[in-house]
Amino acid sequence: MVIATTLAAVVFIIMFIMSARDRLSRTAAMGMSAVGMILLVFGIFTGLSGDDTGLLAKIVAVLIFVVMFVLIIMDKIERHIVTLCCGLATLVLVFGICMKDLNAIWKTLNVANIFTPGFWYTAGSAEESSAGINWATIIFIAGMMIMVEGMAKAGFFRWLCMTLAKLVKYKVVPLFITFMLMSAVLSMFIDSITVILFLAAVTVELAHLLKFDPVPMILSEVFCANLGGSATMCGDPPNIIVGTSLGYSFADFLTNTGAIAGIALVFVVFYFFIIFRKELKEAGKNPIDISAMPAPREAITDKRSFVISVVIFLVAVVLLVTHAQTGLTVAFIGGVIAVATLATSGKSALELLKKVDYKTLLFFVGLFVVVGGLEQTGILEIVANFIQTISGGNVILVIIIIIWLSATASSIVDNIPFAATMVPIIKDLASAGGVLNAEYLSVLAWSLSLGTDIGGSATPIGASANVVGTSVSAKNGHPISWGRYLKACVPATVIVLIICTLMIFVRYSAELGLTA
Repeated sequence: MVIATTLAAVVFIIMFIMSARDRLSRTAAMGMSAVGMILLVFGIFTGLSGDDTGLLAKIVAVLIFVVMFVLIIMDKIERHIVTLCCGLATLVLVFGICMKDLNAIWKTLNVANIFTPGFWYTAGSAEESSAGINWATIIFIAGMMIMVEGMAKAGFFRWLCMTLAKLVKYKVVPLFITFMLMSAVLSMFIDSITVILFLAAVTVELAHLLKFDPVPMILSEVFCANLGGSATMCGDPPNIIVGTSLGYSFADFLTNTGAIAGIALVFVVFYFFIIFRKELKEAGKNPIDISAMPAPREAITDKRSFVISVVIFLVAVVLLVTHAQTGLTVAFIGGVIAVATLATSGKSALELLKKVDYKTLLFFVGLFVVVGGLEQTGILEIVANFIQTISGGNVILVIIIIIWLSATASSIVDNIPFAATMVPIIKDLASAGGVLNAEYLSVLAWSLSLGTDIGGSATPIGASANVVGTSVSAKNGHPISWGRYLKACVPATVIVLIICTLMIFVRYSAELGLTA
């Protein structure tokens, strides 16, 4: 108690002194206040709880998690700084001081797992990741980032957009549908942020040339990118977390969430076409001068790099599709992709490494540590038991809670930390009497993936792709208000969630015990 309260006092004193000298920004002050409050509350609870270190560890772990989530939502401090500081607080306060368990720290850091053969090669069988930092997710995302930067530098994305636009002869309605489908398909294999970044930029360019409002097309592209990301294991970060944590393959996602997302995509295309039919009809009246359009080949900055990047991308797709059969893990595939891209980039290799989003990778590291604190202290097991209690053990209610709770939460907060938190919870839900029901777990996993991925489409801040799409549009003179976004995307989100819920009950009725 004395140590914690003393540290809290020191933090607050430093904060006030620096603020008085005007050497501390508002963001930094908020961060220091959060750390000070954690230490102070920890000290108070230490004095109140006596020797009940188990209860104390739970309280502190939850407090750190709540502070992390609040700071992420406020978006005043860069989110990787938030998660890293909260992760450090978890290691020191929860594992070090409360639990006095060095083994818990070692399990959560999970570094030893990287040096095991099963981390890179599983001899054809999926291996479940242990608790703590999911290094497979981090390595795979880093590899994909490097590959995507190589493709972007070669002009692949702009070339693809301009080629498809030329194939439909720059007609607005076919262009509208084509770009929606392309957004969904590309997001199955490439991070949706990158897809929307380039797709929205080309959409604005074409809108200026063809004289139509790009907002309807950008909104539909954003929604389809999130929907397409739900179809595969590598399409969206929540899916990567679910897949690597529970040992599911690319094919597992494609044949489960992919099939459902494919059906939903058909309804989504019709939906957006109907609600934007007036804008599309007006845009179709504008005369088109095809000769004034830029040639697709102009987008290619380096033919050699272009060909190499396409080959690497195709190899990556093949490796991902077959990794369950070959036994190569996503960590191995991500590493190979990164090495191949850098080795063939020559002098540009250093430039590609500099463009990697290291802040996102650090965000994942801190996040996994904080969630590890909840897992090691038994908080997630308590949450799972609570869901089981309020549902009365009714699997129908459990599925509905998982899908709609995930969707609602992901429309308000970042879906990545939510998914990372929910994975161990659904594992506990699928364990009855200490025995894991693998079939029930898989249904819960697909429900979680669909809920988090699709729910993020409902609001402008629900997913990173939404933020990127609206930002690109605004920068080019086409701001998208919250009202316009919600009017278009909330109904679409509800429609898709209803389809997903019904599809899960129909397709997995046997696994859920709903059939006689």
